[in-house]
Amino acid sequence: MCKQIFCVIFVALCLVLFCNVAAAQAARKSVTATEVTGTFAHRFGGKFKDTASEIRILSTGKGKLRVAFDLVYPYIDVNGERSANTGTADGEATIKGDTAIYSSTEFGQCTITIRFVKPGTIEVSQNGTENDCGFGFNVAADGTYRKFSSRKPKFNTTN
Repeated sequence: MCKQIFCVIFVALCLVLFCNVAAAQAARKSVTATEVTGTFAHRFGGKFKDTASEIRILSTGKGKLRVAFDLVYPYIDVNGERSANTGTADGEATIKGDTAIYSSTEFGQCTITIRFVKPGTIEVSQNGTENDCGFGFNVAADGTYRKFSSRKPKFNTTN
């Protein structure tokens, strides 16, 4: 009898935890321009703890964002020196709810999805190779980025 009660309690706790996790991961209906606008960084660890990829985002209204990606892939070269491959992209993304999509066909089919998971944190996923996105070898936008500046970001004037 004690085993049965334990099993029922265990299953109930698992269901409660699962429901809480599912609710926390549910998409939000919208995010504010203040939450969206700023500069976000994905910091590397270990030897590269002072290195970061950055994404600058500006809400321009009517479901549009201006985005710029400054990405790095740090590594140690054959001489034992620190080095990095880089990748940049700049353009417009569309946002619906808590998810923004940047898409480019300049080098191949590249789609970068930015999900605003909570204030100050974005999850980024890339669909397309580094070549498709015009990035250097092994450079990708994937990862968790944290906002380190809420100021209106500056963009290159050529785009």
